[in-house]
Amino acid sequence: MTYLTVYTDDESPQTLLRTEDQERIAVSLKEIGVVLRHWGIVAGLPDGAGQEEILDAYREHVQRVVAEEGYTFVDVAQLHPDDSADWPERAAAARAKFLNEHTHDDDEVRFFVSGSGIFYLHLDGKVHAVFCEAGDLLSVPAKTTHWFDMGTRPDFTAIRFFHDDDGWVGDFTGDGIAGRIPDYDTIAAGRSGA
Repeated sequence: MTYLTVYTDDESPQTLLRTEDQERIAVSLKEIGVVLRHWGIVAGLPDGAGQEEILDAYREHVQRVVAEEGYTFVDVAQLHPDDSADWPERAAAARAKFLNEHTHDDDEVRFFVSGSGIFYLHLDGKVHAVFCEAGDLLSVPAKTTHWFDMGTRPDFTAIRFFHDDDGWVGDFTGDGIAGRIPDYDTIAAGRSGA
């Protein structure tokens, strides 16, 4: 279930809102031009399913979004803990890539097949931290200032939609705000302890 926390964006951020109320979340996000939808989870997808198998399982949904929005490139991003010696290094590198504030010339549209992650949307003096889980489809308009945190132990699979075959291309702002707002691990721990 989606969870939203809204913070001020000043040097000592204050919490303005914490909610799991899906209607309230949808209204809050709509006010900043972000769309949150929910799809049913396809049962029976095996652990470690590949891109083609995942896209095939969600074909009807994917085709509808592509037709509605004109996306030309769809792929699957996934990262799950494993026992390999290089796992901690791969996880840290993947997390670091998205953890700094940036924008895109394209929309950022993600459907969480499994696991979770937080999109931090920085607009109008506030940061909306949208904790997305399996079944959540988040559509963030192009040029929206944001960052993404998958936590120190990433565990997610997401379908990504692009208007450009180049895929993910970020334009980093250089603002250090991501270091002032509670990270994925902090929000996830607070949520489970609430």
